[in-house]
This record gives sequence, C-alpha cells and structure tokens, in this order.
Amino acid sequence: MDVTNDLSVIARQEKKLLFKRFDEDTAWTLGSLLRKWAVEKQWPIVIDIRTPARLLFFAALPGSAPDNVDWARRKSNAVLRCHRSSYGLGLELRRKGGTMESRYGLPAADYAVHGGSFPLIVHGTGVIGSVTIWGLPQRDDHDTVVRALCVSLGLEPDEYAFPDEDAG
Repeated sequence: MDVTNDLSVIARQEKKLLFKRFDEDTAWTLGSLLRKWAVEKQWPIVIDIRTPARLLFFAALPGSAPDNVDWARRKSNAVLRCHRSSYGLGLELRRKGGTMESRYGLPAADYAVHGGSFPLIVHGTGVIGSVTIWGLPQRDDHDTVVRALCVSLGLEPDEYAFPDEDAG
C-alpha cells in the first residue's frame, strides 16, 4: 500500500461522492445494500449510518461482536468531528507521526482513525453524517463503504476504488 497514493484517491472520493439530498430513506437504501453484501459474503461486520443527532441505520451481522459496535461509534465520531474519512485521517496522522489525542486533544476511547467510516456529504450543505462499517481489514472497510456510496450515487465503483495492490 502506497500511503501517498491512497491519500490522493481518498481526497478525490471525499470531493466527488456527494449526495443531492440525504434522508432516512437514503440511509435505509445505503444500509440495506451494505447489509446485503455482508450477508452474501458472510462478513462479520456492523453497519452504522448516523447524523450527529441520531442513528439512521444499524445492523450487526453474525460473527460481529460488541467491540465492533464501539469501534464503529469511535470511527464515526472522528468523521463527524473532522469531516474526513476515518481512513484518510488515520493515514495522514500516521504520516505526520500524530494521533487524534496529540493533534486534537481527543481521547482514543471516543475517537478512532481506522478505515471504514466516510462522511455523508450533501452538495451545497456539507457533511451531514457518516456511514461506517467495522469488521474487515481497515482498507477493505473503507473500500466497501466507498463502493456502496458509488452504487447509491449511480457512479461506477471501480472509478473511485483503490488500485489493486498487486498491480504495478
């Protein structure tokens, strides 16, 4: 994995994956898509879609654990605080040698910068929430969320996904 390349891909994702509108029905459709994929692939994940004020969608798949729920909450907190994907935040902080605590004074008990949480961005409004999964390797968590966002937005997922790590 090339951190610089991943950060470049994430910057494009965060700039382009915008909704015209996002409401409870949109959250249900997005969450249901992620759940369908998880059931088909037997992923032991949790799915959490929320605004700062309330939970819009939640699912815990077989094999997930209570710790998965807390990790999803912590990753979502980081996204809602910094308006960036949790994976992008983590890579940037790692590159600079910092943590959420050292950089922002935010405790690790409430903020996690591991892949899998992505800001829900409405064009003309900004970040209104987050979509989070937890249970796969963090780069896969991030990529899965991005692919689901692309499908929801009518975009081609491969145009926004990370390049194959085996390529090149």
